[in-house]
Amino acid sequence: MSLFFSTFHHQTSFRLCSRYSSSSFSKSSSGIKRLSSSFLFVNESERKTFPHRRVHFSRTRMSKRDFGDTKTAATSSKRHQSMTGTEDTIGTHDGSFHCDEALGCYLLQNTEQFSNCRIVRTRDADALAKCAVVLDVGAEYDVAKLRFDHHQKGFSETFNDFKTKLSSAGLVYKHFGKEIVSKKIEKSVEDPMTNQLYLKMYKSFIEAVDGVDNGVSQYDILEGAEPNYENNTNLSSRVGKLNPNWNEPFTAERQMEQFLKAVALAGKEFDEELNYLANVWLPGRKPVEEAIAKREEVDTSGKIIKLEQYCPWKDHLYEVEKESGLDSEEKRVEFVLFEDESAKKWRVATVPIAAGSFDKRKGLKKEWAGLRDQDLSEKSGIPGCVFVHNGLFIGGNDTYEGALEMARVSLEAKD
Repeated sequence: MSLFFSTFHHQTSFRLCSRYSSSSFSKSSSGIKRLSSSFLFVNESERKTFPHRRVHFSRTRMSKRDFGDTKTAATSSKRHQSMTGTEDTIGTHDGSFHCDEALGCYLLQNTEQFSNCRIVRTRDADALAKCAVVLDVGAEYDVAKLRFDHHQKGFSETFNDFKTKLSSAGLVYKHFGKEIVSKKIEKSVEDPMTNQLYLKMYKSFIEAVDGVDNGVSQYDILEGAEPNYENNTNLSSRVGKLNPNWNEPFTAERQMEQFLKAVALAGKEFDEELNYLANVWLPGRKPVEEAIAKREEVDTSGKIIKLEQYCPWKDHLYEVEKESGLDSEEKRVEFVLFEDESAKKWRVATVPIAAGSFDKRKGLKKEWAGLRDQDLSEKSGIPGCVFVHNGLFIGGNDTYEGALEMARVSLEAKD
């Protein structure tokens, strides 16, 4: 189990099952061990197997004090005192909740300044005025006053040179994200790795939350065109489904419980994404750099590269090509070869025209689409063929030499 986030799931589970039990929190504070700078473990057997140096990850810090909604205040004057805004509270709106404020609350509770703050959900202006920080409500964006709303007329704030308008999550991340990332990866704020992951986390995780909350389509859609399928499995959709059902009795307490689940869900996925980027994605750059440096040893065209070990290569390929002046159509890489270690077979992959796109720079030879095994070998004249996907974006061969030949033939084929 990799990196620091392995404890988060346990902590969240205990917190939600036994809402604010102190024993729940003690169970989540087991020691974490590092295998290398990229891997951590949580249990004793793993510690004995991998006896490496200890690290101290700044885990998510949801307050153990009670939470509540200001609408329930009338039930108890003492409870009212714990639920109205004070200097140790994070304020957001009540009513239906969305992913942006749930994630924003999680992010704030992972900062030094607000790590011990409770969450207050209300639209009462007086209560919000007493909060240490307010997000997604109040029609005000003022960093000095720690007010982070995005609904007001004229708001057009974006993250650096991105185009998507920020939601409350993006606003909080813009101003506190680098601190949060640096603490979680145990690097200084000035460390280049911190900045690289800070930017990448926005692009790969936060921006989607901003886009969904602001109603920004992921793609430009032609007038009258309908999507080929629905996607209701994204984080924003799953957070939305945590709202109390319309056809069940409503209580503010129930809604608050569900909101805390949303905060935990958004936080868990933030941590998992950062874990992946820090320990899986980022280390993949070096193998890609090495493969590009040796590309002409693989094929004189320079358009086929061989990864010595599979890694997440696409983002790094685009970046290294651009940095090296290899991003023109004449010089760019068209095919990537790597071994599938589980199957002990070789793969030949095409390069998408852009990250996340299903369109490719150049596909495998059209006549091979959907063919397998002997049929494919006979059609191609290349021994050891395993398959070519119908979409022509990936194929396989028993050997490296066979995969390389598949790439070479496809490179020469006319589209």
